[in-house]
Amino acid sequence: MTTLMMILGIVVFAFGLLISIAWHELGHLSTAKLFGIRVPQYMVGFGPTIWSRKKGETEYGIKAVPFGGYIRMIGMFPPGDDGKITARSTSPWRGMIEDARSAAFEELRPGDETRLFYTRAPWKRVIVMFAGPFMNLILAVALFLTVLMGFGISQQTTTVSSVSQCVIAQSENRDTCKKGDPASPAAAAGLKPGDKIVSFDGVRTDDWNKLSDLIRADPGKPVAIVVDRKGKEVTLHATIATNQVAKKDSSGQIVQGKYVSAGFLGFSAATGIVKQDLGQSVTWMGDRVGDAVDSIAALPGKIPGLWDAAFDGGKRAPDSPMGVVGAARVGGEIFTLDVPATQQLAMFVMLVAGFNLSLFLFNMLPLLPLDGGHIAGALWESLRRNLARVLKRPDPGPFDVAKLMPVAYVVAGIFVCFTLLVLIADVVNPVKIT
Repeated sequence: MTTLMMILGIVVFAFGLLISIAWHELGHLSTAKLFGIRVPQYMVGFGPTIWSRKKGETEYGIKAVPFGGYIRMIGMFPPGDDGKITARSTSPWRGMIEDARSAAFEELRPGDETRLFYTRAPWKRVIVMFAGPFMNLILAVALFLTVLMGFGISQQTTTVSSVSQCVIAQSENRDTCKKGDPASPAAAAGLKPGDKIVSFDGVRTDDWNKLSDLIRADPGKPVAIVVDRKGKEVTLHATIATNQVAKKDSSGQIVQGKYVSAGFLGFSAATGIVKQDLGQSVTWMGDRVGDAVDSIAALPGKIPGLWDAAFDGGKRAPDSPMGVVGAARVGGEIFTLDVPATQQLAMFVMLVAGFNLSLFLFNMLPLLPLDGGHIAGALWESLRRNLARVLKRPDPGPFDVAKLMPVAYVVAGIFVCFTLLVLIADVVNPVKIT
C-alpha cells in the first residue's frame, strides 16, 4: 500500500508540474497573440511529440519529457547587419548566432513581416516575456492562500505542551534540572500542560509570536496570566525571570546558535494547525519569497555539498537544492505520511506552490536563455533608443540579442551540469521529509 501511495504521489506531482508549465507558456502565448506576434507552436514538454492538434495558425501539443515547455514565436531575433539572415560562418561562435537567427525565421511566411517578435516595441516584448513567469507567481500565490487561509499551517500555539520545572539557559542545551537551578515562573505559578493562555498581563491574544514577545519584553515583572483550563478561565500570577533564550529575527523566526537575555516564563508551546488571515498570509508569503531569493543566491556555495552527497556518501543537507526528480519523490513521500488526508493535501499543494515560486524567480534571472535575459535585452534597447532620441542621435535600431547566444550556450551548459548533479544526488542520496 505504501508503494502504491508513493507512486500515486509521484504521478500527481508530475500532473501538477505539467499544469504549471502549461500555465507558464499560456502567459507567453496569450500576450504574444494579443500583440499580433505569430506563434506556430505551443508545446508542453520536450522530446518526441505524443499528441498535438492544430487550431488556427498554432499547433498545440504535449511532448514525452515533462520537464519544461516552450512556444515558438516568429522573429525572436532581428536579421543580420545586411537586413537578411547572415550566411553560415565557419566560426563556431558566429555559427551559434546564425543558427539562433535562422531558427527565428525558419517558418517565415508571406505577410509575417509585420508579425515578428523583434519588431514589437520593447515594452510589449517585456510583457510577453514576463507573462510566463508572472503566471507561475499568480499560481503560487493562489495555492499558498488556499493552504494558509483554507487549511492552515502547523505552528506553535498559545496552548501549553509542557512546563519547565526550573530556569535553564537555552544555550546549555539540557532539559534536566540541577541542584541550585531556580524554579521556573510557570511551575511556581501552577501552569499545567493543556492550559491555553488567553491573556498575559492584561493583553488578550491567541497568537504565539505575540505572546512570546510579551513574555520576553519585561523580565522581572509580576504579571497576571489568564488560562483556559478545561473550559474555565483561571487566573495565575507569576514573576517573569531573566534567562538566556534563543534570538528571534524580524519575522519571529529563531536564529540558530544565537542567544539573548530576555524574559522567561518556562513552558513549551504546543503545535497545531492554525488558519491564517489575509494579513498573516501576505507576511508569510513575503518571508518565503525572501527565503527563496536567498536560496538562489546561495546555490553556488551548495555545489560542494551536493557533489559530496552524490559521489562521496556525504549527508544530504535538508536545505539542499532539489530538482524535479527530487521534488516528485517528496510528493510521493507526502502521500505515505501517517497524517490526516487534509494535511497531506495541504503539504502537496504547498510543494507545487513552492515549485511555481521557484520557477518565477529562476526565470527572472537576467540571463539568456531564460525569460529574464530577453527582458533585459528589451530594456537595454529601450534605454539606448531613448538616450539616442534625447541626444538627437540616429536611432541605433533593435538590440541584437542573438549576438549574446554564445553566452547563452555557456549559461545553458552550466545549468545542464548543475541539473545533472542535482539529479544524481536526488537519485542516490535524496532529501527526505520523514
